Amino acid sequence: MSEQTTTPVVRRVDARHRYEILVDEQRAGLTAYRDRDDRRVFFHTEIDDAHAGQGLASILVEQALTDVRASGMRIVPVCPYVAKFLKKHEEFADITDPVTPEVLTWLDAQLKR
Repeated sequence: MSEQTTTPVVRRVDARHRYEILVDEQRAGLTAYRDRDDRRVFFHTEIDDAHAGQGLASILVEQALTDVRASGMRIVPVCPYVAKFLKKHEEFADITDPVTPEVLTWLDAQLKR
């Protein structure tokens, strides 16, 4: 297994409602969201098995949340990983909103689940 040679790159893919993290130009993971007014509701984060244990989820979520702040939006952490990340990174507390039953109902409708 070769060492990672390039810095991971995070990009927002609006058409697919997600941020992706790329390693050597290959997608290594993603965090998915839906926008509700001025809130970006994160509901799923995954890192491919081949890239597990490299700290990529943390890089991905931190850059995604930084982008949310730059966009003037707020964060709703439905995704357990994003919620856990926010507990350790209080610098995002000022733009984080609680997950409410109403948000969960709305998200289910968005995702048709």
